[in-house]
Amino acid sequence: MSERRYTEQEEALEIKSLRRIIAAYANYQDAAERDVKRYERSFKMLPPAHKELLFHLGLKYQRLRWCISMNAAFIMNMLEAFEPPFDMSQYVNADGHDHPSNMHDHSHVDCIHSSGRGDYSTMSISRSNSQLDGQHDNPKEDAKTHESSREIENKKVTPQHCTDSLFKLNVPPIDVDKVRCIVRNIVRDWAEEGQKERDECYKPILEELNHLFPNRSNQRPPSCLVPGAGLGRLALEISSLGFVSQGNEFSYYMLICSSFILNHTQEANEWTIYPWIHSNCNSLSDNDQLRPVSFPDIHPSSAGITEGFSMCAGDFVEVYSEESQESAWDAVVTCFFLDTAHNIVEYIEIISKVLKDGGVWINVGPLLYHFADSYGPDDDMSIELSLEDVKKVAYHYGFVMEVEKMIETTYTANMRAMMQNRYRAAFWTMRKNGSRAKAQKCC
Repeated sequence: MSERRYTEQEEALEIKSLRRIIAAYANYQDAAERDVKRYERSFKMLPPAHKELLFHLGLKYQRLRWCISMNAAFIMNMLEAFEPPFDMSQYVNADGHDHPSNMHDHSHVDCIHSSGRGDYSTMSISRSNSQLDGQHDNPKEDAKTHESSREIENKKVTPQHCTDSLFKLNVPPIDVDKVRCIVRNIVRDWAEEGQKERDECYKPILEELNHLFPNRSNQRPPSCLVPGAGLGRLALEISSLGFVSQGNEFSYYMLICSSFILNHTQEANEWTIYPWIHSNCNSLSDNDQLRPVSFPDIHPSSAGITEGFSMCAGDFVEVYSEESQESAWDAVVTCFFLDTAHNIVEYIEIISKVLKDGGVWINVGPLLYHFADSYGPDDDMSIELSLEDVKKVAYHYGFVMEVEKMIETTYTANMRAMMQNRYRAAFWTMRKNGSRAKAQKCC
């Protein structure tokens, strides 16, 4: 796929957006420290008798700080490895950095599932032949991660593209929340603890692909496109089945993290994070809230992926509207993706366009339209259809329903919490009938 060319104005907006996102990652530890200080201030307001009853909270807050430093260690290593697609020294304001109030944030990552905008190049995933040195016997006490944590605290490691000004920015709370959402997405896609969610969402898709394409040839493997690929696990699993698999994602928050996990992981369970520390609500115990999660549960380069596995960064509509994408794919898989659209009809139209005649579209997800509650000066368009209308639109674009059911699942849920949001997600397999699609187009 050829790389998209930017106008000067578009490139300036992309760089400002990316600079803001890097700043959100870089300021993670400071933002989390402010939360802990708030907890401590509330504790100090207690009457002496209540303080004595809850004396253990002081130790909990110190444990929280250690967990935060461990998360920051991973984040800073991730930023160190990130290679921006642009010259980040461009388009800096006269005072030396971008103010959040001046930045156009054209990425959208929320705590349910994600959408956004990224660059438009294709990033091939490395396929290392090196042997694993073995998993850590005790990830929680991993000396390597301890050392990384000490580097963050003592050396203040600064990635080359993270200038000091990025660390000094007053990062908006919404950007900090997006970083925390990414941390939870790591659990969903790359930790053993996320296996239950993956079994609920990904397993039916993989079983359907395995059933629909029983004779996968190494010489001519079928191709599968995965829009909204997030941190890349589903696209990797599809590749491991014997497909030429391409994940598409346009959130820089997601892309920075997925690139690190896919391309820079040395071994399974290399990293340990503490994903549940940012909420004191609905915890059964402090130990549950502060529990470690090791990842990745598999070494991506050793997962048996098919040659040609890639992650394409960019807006789904812009990238796959290209003429070169027409009838290019044997299958399209959408998982928690359709409702990230401003115009879901356009999504379905493009899915039909990129599929070969007889190609299949497999979908899992709810209809929690991301821009439905968008209030602001931009007044973003949001077309919110019922499931019945979604199926009517799909029929119009030449799709025939073959399999349909509802699936109970969660999304980045804390499985030990007292509250979990569950979805009745729509699952379907539709097949493109080329003659019907052409007939509709003619009409």
